[in-house]
Amino acid sequence: MAFGSSPDDYGQIPTILYWTELLKSVHLSLQVMTRLGTARADPGEMDTGELAIGEARDGSTVSLPVAVINGARTGNTLYMQAASDGDELNGVGVLQRVIPRLDPRELSGTILVVGVANYHAFQRGEHRNPIDDTKLNRAYPGDENGTSTERIAAKTFGAASRADLILDLHQGSTSRMINEVRVRCGRRHRLHEQCLQLAKVFGCGHVLDQKGPDGQLARVGPDEGIPTIDPELGGAVGFDEESIQYGVEGVFNVLRQYDFLDGSVETQPQTRANGFEQYGSPVGGIVDFQAELGDSVTPGTTLFTVTDVFGTVKAEVTADTSGIFWRTRRRPPVASGEYVCSVGTDVDSY
Repeated sequence: MAFGSSPDDYGQIPTILYWTELLKSVHLSLQVMTRLGTARADPGEMDTGELAIGEARDGSTVSLPVAVINGARTGNTLYMQAASDGDELNGVGVLQRVIPRLDPRELSGTILVVGVANYHAFQRGEHRNPIDDTKLNRAYPGDENGTSTERIAAKTFGAASRADLILDLHQGSTSRMINEVRVRCGRRHRLHEQCLQLAKVFGCGHVLDQKGPDGQLARVGPDEGIPTIDPELGGAVGFDEESIQYGVEGVFNVLRQYDFLDGSVETQPQTRANGFEQYGSPVGGIVDFQAELGDSVTPGTTLFTVTDVFGTVKAEVTADTSGIFWRTRRRPPVASGEYVCSVGTDVDSY
């Protein structure tokens, strides 16, 4: 029925049809003003602001940069955050490139964004919050009266818990890593399939499907009934444009698949690892990798050699099981027993 038609146009049962369609039309326009911290946006608008998380040592207020993109029509709510680990910048790069391309007048639903989650670590270029030497992604759902990190977790989770979907944008710190998405709720979780589907829609090509440590947002979100994934966008010192582009495309895939934006997504099969094997160096020296990130390896495949500073090979390390060459250290010098690389194991596709 076209809005504006009269009940007389519907013959024998005009009242039910007319008012049903009228209520549907009205409902589509019932999007309301949305706030996050000091950011507030009416339907069809966007705003940026700050979310206070506490005070610094000089007593000044510490705040996180936030944005609200409030669609002109009702729909789902998406929460995104970046820099949960302060040295992981690719997620910030994704937001820099996604947000300017969003027109709230063409959007259904709402997007809530925390641009930098781990304020103190970000300011210092460090992985952990230097105030309490704690990793933010082990502190969820947080405690509003707890440590510095627990307070940040409580504030950001307060925003995330308003959403229908959560994207927690990460990278493999400053090491080298493939572009992948992590599903951390565990295979027995009631939202496991929904999280797997969200990871497939994001579409990096590789998925780690392994229950994560306590306190991860990608663990706590599903416990609250919210499908949550942890895209790990490579690993870099600074920005890596290729990995950032994976993230940009992944966010837009999610926006289209879950009806924030018009359009369709053709999902592709994802290579899934269900665990990791980590390899350390048996000796000190200089690492020379013999496999490339993303390579399939089998038992006996040489992963790396270690030489002395004059080039003499001191050790050769081979794979113990089949899998995907997933992650490596960045700097070649190693001490005996120091971490060198990881292989994703128990690999299948879905």
